[in-house]
Parts: sequence; C-alpha cells; structure tokens
Amino acid sequence: MTSPTQTTHPTESYEEVKTRLSEACHQAGRSAGAVELVAVSKQQPWGRIVPVLQARHRLFGENRVQEAQTRWTPEVREQYPDLKLHLLGSLQSNKAEAAVTLFDVIESLDRPKLARALAVAMANLGKRPKVYVQVNTGEEPQKGGVLPTDLPDLLKLARDELGLPVVGLMCIPPADEPPVPHFVFLRQLAARHGLTRLSMGMSADFEWAAKVGATSVRVGSGVFGPRT
Repeated sequence: MTSPTQTTHPTESYEEVKTRLSEACHQAGRSAGAVELVAVSKQQPWGRIVPVLQARHRLFGENRVQEAQTRWTPEVREQYPDLKLHLLGSLQSNKAEAAVTLFDVIESLDRPKLARALAVAMANLGKRPKVYVQVNTGEEPQKGGVLPTDLPDLLKLARDELGLPVVGLMCIPPADEPPVPHFVFLRQLAARHGLTRLSMGMSADFEWAAKVGATSVRVGSGVFGPRT
C-alpha cells in the first residue's frame, strides 16, 4: 500500500496502519499488542494530529525538541494526561535538560557526551525518561548512531557508570539497502547486551520490522500523509 495522500483522513490511515501491524504480528506468531505504534508527528499540521488523538492514540514521536515544545504544550498535555512522547531525532547535548523535561522516551543516545548530559539533566530534574541507544547499523558517516563496535563501551558508560535507564536499541537502516538484515542485526545486538526493546521500522517497512522482532515501530506519513 502506498502512503496516504493529504486528502485521506488521518483516522482512516491510522486504522489501516493498525490493521496492517496487527496482521504482521499475527503472521509472525506474535500477539496483536506486541508492537507499539509510535505515530511520528514531526512537521505535521495540528489539524492532522487531532483526529489521531481523537481516535484515542496516545503515543507520538518527534525529531526536534524545539518543534515538539511548540506542539505538545503543557495545556495539550493536561488535556491528554496519558500522552507519551518519544524523541527520535538527533539530540544536542545542550538540549538534554529540555528533552528530559518534555519526553517520556529518548531514542537517540549515541555518544558519551550526550550520555553524561542526560545523566546530569535527569539528576537535576528528578525525572528519568527511558533511553534507547541509536545504532548506526549501516555505518553511514552522515548518519547519527553509535557504531556497532563502539556499542559495548557506550552501554557500559550509560548503564553501569551513569545509571541511565537504557531499555533498548534503535536503528534507521540505509535507504538503499534491504532493511531486514539490519533489523536482525539490531535484534542480535540487543540480545547480546540483555536489552528487550527494539525500535525499528518506519512507514515503508514497519511490517517487516514487526515480523523480525520490533517492540515499537515509527510511522509518520503512513498515518498522517506526506509532511508539509
């Protein structure tokens, strides 16, 4: 199925994505609720987000702290107290405190400096959002994420020395390569390090990710239509 156009109502697209995700889980012998759907609302107009909220979806992903702050205001969060926000994009160390304040899950830990900044921010704020380490499975120089060979050292620092609540791994496979080998590789890395959460799969490949073992998929245009 192609991504919905801007004339498709977001509720219809959302329900279709949920159905496809449930079917992928069924085909893999997993329960329908085994994989969380993170609706990626970055760069989407509020008018396309509201119908998904009204459909009782409460798990959203954003790429930038500043954009998320303007969208998910204290007033909105008060209106939807069960809302959960994931930070998916690269995070600058100097914005660690803002990220810890706003987000419930931070999926883009990829370097020691950021780990230390997050530890300080969590201590200062008394708030401990869950953390995923982003792994650059394709070893692409232009892309964020820790290299697989450097993952053990980063996990040792983040978990053992700094006590960060690291729960899983995240990856974004290279656009010009089949995604499944990267999903399998990430699953193997997580198992090797005793991590149970896997954030992998986007609009074009979330069904494959669900079949391979994802515990959450990140779907933007598949739910909301093309970004403005």
